[in-house]
Amino acid sequence: MDAILNNIKKLYQEYTGISDCNIEIFQQSGSERRYFRLTANDTKPVIATYGANIKENESFIYFSRHFRSKNLPVPQVYQQATEGDIYLQEDLGNLSLLNVLEKEGYTTHVYSLFKKSLEKLAELQVQGHKELDYNKCLTNKIFGKEAIMADLLYFKYYFLDALRRPYDKQKLLNDFEALSNYLSHTEYQYFLFRDFQSRNIIVNTDEVFFIDYQGGMQGAPQYDVASMLWQARAALPAEWKASLLEDYLNAFEKQINNQVDRDLFKAQYNGYVLIRLLQVMGAYGFRGLFERKAQFLTSIPLGLSNLKAFLEQHSMGIIVPEFMKALKICISNEVIDEFTPLQANENTPLTVNIYSFSYKKQLPEDKTENGGGFMFDCRGILNPGRIESMKQLTGRDKAVKDYLEQQTRMPEFLNSAFDIVDITVEDYIRRDFSNLQVAFGCTGGQHRSVYAADALARHLRNKFKVKVNVNHLVQDAKNWINT
Repeated sequence: MDAILNNIKKLYQEYTGISDCNIEIFQQSGSERRYFRLTANDTKPVIATYGANIKENESFIYFSRHFRSKNLPVPQVYQQATEGDIYLQEDLGNLSLLNVLEKEGYTTHVYSLFKKSLEKLAELQVQGHKELDYNKCLTNKIFGKEAIMADLLYFKYYFLDALRRPYDKQKLLNDFEALSNYLSHTEYQYFLFRDFQSRNIIVNTDEVFFIDYQGGMQGAPQYDVASMLWQARAALPAEWKASLLEDYLNAFEKQINNQVDRDLFKAQYNGYVLIRLLQVMGAYGFRGLFERKAQFLTSIPLGLSNLKAFLEQHSMGIIVPEFMKALKICISNEVIDEFTPLQANENTPLTVNIYSFSYKKQLPEDKTENGGGFMFDCRGILNPGRIESMKQLTGRDKAVKDYLEQQTRMPEFLNSAFDIVDITVEDYIRRDFSNLQVAFGCTGGQHRSVYAADALARHLRNKFKVKVNVNHLVQDAKNWINT
């Protein structure tokens, strides 16, 4: 990481002439790319992106410059490192459309932002398609039969097969073949964003801007609309989905200067909704079931409920019996319950007491009748307390959290701890136990253990809705932080 940060500073100096800048490290999400915000004095902030996949970087930079030349709402790319692994781009801010939705709910204002996003999408798809060199695409140039088949197989291998339920594999592959043939023959082929969702739309002074389109290619415009309207986390009401689809079609007709056969468009749109939902389930399966990333595991019930709602309300316009059989397995109550954690209610007696402590001082006592519980040793994680600038900070300070999340194996450590604790919490909720104690220790009880205790508390509240008490033994004694 130090080498990356040094190279970022070097590129920033080449671009601005400023030799020193502050670097804010963004928390890593699902991709392997890393993002940083650079600030210096009163200059405008700049976003630096590091990606080891040079072709992916070059696709994003090419698309961005092409779209900017057509006045489309994407960030400006300022400069790229000679090695190609780092580039600087315009800082559009932190507020995504998903953030606005989660803060405001399903308001008229939020609807207007979704509508504006779809109108700008139609413009990006049609105008961005003109003179675009699709040889610059990261993978496929066209989202055709092969790409559709790849999404279906992604779902099969990383989610469906992980369920270990019986189905006829050859018949399913035959149905995949038929469906991919059906969907690849669409009337319209324009620029396909590929991951168009509210998380990839930045809202700045009520204007919308797009990011993360480096996986784009030529394809059916219905796919992007499906991605936006059926995003599981957004959970848009059915009436919004129907109305926003009409808003998009109005905008699309203006862009192509022609009327659309709306019945045909919608029939194929339903097929692309399904493809998108399955691609997302494949991603949840890969990141959650195989890589054991907690946030993706907890997203699986949402994705399955979204898929179930779609299948109950819509048809694909093509008969694929084995495929439908497999989908019915996925949306069965048995499978959804398997991934849905048991949650506490107002009558649940369980309280989880979480501690951070120092191994040099006193270990926490369990004074409840239950006894037992878990004690995790965080000393195998790199210690931010050894870094001069963080010696006086705690695990609740941003610099320490960034360091632990971005430069240590703390995320892996916590995912493993969560898996162990989750088993007991779920069992204790079911059996009406009243207490569980979990403790995290490190050398000084200041950085790693504090961060880990807070992270577990947040995880248990979100996943199980259980009562949690957090006690930072060393820090509470110093009165440095309040719980």
